[in-house]
Amino acid sequence: MHYYSHHISDYMSHTGHLNPTEDLCYRRCLDIYYLHEKPLHEDASMVARKIRMPDNVAEVKIVLEEFFILEHGKGWINVRGEKEIKKYHSKSEAASRAGKASAQARLNNRATDVQLTNNHKPITNNHKPINKTLKRPRSVKKKVWDDFLKHRKNVKAPLTETALGGITIEAAKANLTLEDALIMCQVRGWRSFKSDWINKEQKSFATTNYGEGVQKI
Repeated sequence: MHYYSHHISDYMSHTGHLNPTEDLCYRRCLDIYYLHEKPLHEDASMVARKIRMPDNVAEVKIVLEEFFILEHGKGWINVRGEKEIKKYHSKSEAASRAGKASAQARLNNRATDVQLTNNHKPITNNHKPINKTLKRPRSVKKKVWDDFLKHRKNVKAPLTETALGGITIEAAKANLTLEDALIMCQVRGWRSFKSDWINKEQKSFATTNYGEGVQKI
């Protein structure tokens, strides 16, 4: 994982007793944990070296014993971290399945277009706009959905099933809900949504903040 969300109040309520050095140890331990998606080394001195704090083994040991569980033969495990990693992979797999389904739908539509002949009746103005036929995803509130449809209309980009599928996939890549992605599009004036746009912002933040990202406790 190259990104994880951070609930500030949640984090502070669990780490408010740590001194600055211990807090830094914890954040860096979490970064390494999420980056490599595996338990930290059993030896605290090895962990301290890995997070570039070899002179703070004592602080690293305090953090490991409080926020991690040692499984001999595996290493130090963070319970919350394991849940977040599993959730991340679950979303990625769902996005992959959605992408394949969307691609298959496009192929089916192309096959149908090839079979059309001049005997088919032309589309008239009596057909309903595509936006009226799209069902609102259950994960998106009606207000957010209606506002997003208006936003797409204002930027002259009527929402299609394919476009919605693409936004859903990109939102999952960025570890965001579809609703969050639709809100972000409206707030920032985007026609659509790309995970790369979010990743660029995260990289910019990482340049000035050691790259520690953000973390759910």
